[in-house]
Amino acid sequence: MKIDGRTFIVSGGASGLGLRTTQELTSYGGYVAIVDRDEEAGERVMSQIFPYSKLVRFFRADVTDAEHLEKAVDAVVAWTKETGKQLGGVVSAAGIVWGAKILDRSGKPSSLSAFKTVMDVNVIGTYSLCSLVASRLAAEPLDELNEDGERGVIVLVSSVSALEGQTGQVAYGGSKGAVASMTLPMARDLAQWGIRVVALAPGVFDTAMTTPMPKKTKDKLIAMLEFPRRFGRADEFARMVSSVIQNVIINGAIIRLDGASRMGKL
Repeated sequence: MKIDGRTFIVSGGASGLGLRTTQELTSYGGYVAIVDRDEEAGERVMSQIFPYSKLVRFFRADVTDAEHLEKAVDAVVAWTKETGKQLGGVVSAAGIVWGAKILDRSGKPSSLSAFKTVMDVNVIGTYSLCSLVASRLAAEPLDELNEDGERGVIVLVSSVSALEGQTGQVAYGGSKGAVASMTLPMARDLAQWGIRVVALAPGVFDTAMTTPMPKKTKDKLIAMLEFPRRFGRADEFARMVSSVIQNVIINGAIIRLDGASRMGKL
């Protein structure tokens, strides 16, 4: 699928990997609807990074609020009618991290409400957004020049923690494992409408989540990498997103972005 002239929803697009993905897609001439719950960050992005761009618009929505999220998706579709840039897919990058062992030092269970919050955002939010976008994509007319009958692309964001979750990652690893497990059945479900589904599983990336890490922890993580021996960069993630969108044969796959790392216990 060509990025140019299409509209893509990027959840969590006001910061981190989502923001860099927004910048990548617009560099190809794509239109991007940033869907994010952080209105302050959204306003900052629009005023500082895309102040004059007609290619980007911010839509405030919390992926855990199904009704609010559906209104946001409908508003994006309305925007595509205004611009004439057909909906092309979604990059579901909204997610949260919460670290805690299943039992604390005294042997008591960790917070169930915090566990549920991680699942609500990373799993339920992902499913909700993708199902809403898929229903809109299924209704889109086919491009006469599209020989494969492709209507759209859904890019999920999993993690290497889905397979090699470290200490204290029961919630995060479990949520990202669920996202990875959705990929193939979702691709099969949506194949009849010409919608592809691909999951990216990044390793440790240099983002706001990893910046506060102690140097000792960062050094341990880097030691687990084969090549290159450094954290991933947001632009590398974003380039993979654009590659997936443009390569129609990639479908139902989970693609690791991890420098050949296999995470061990920290």
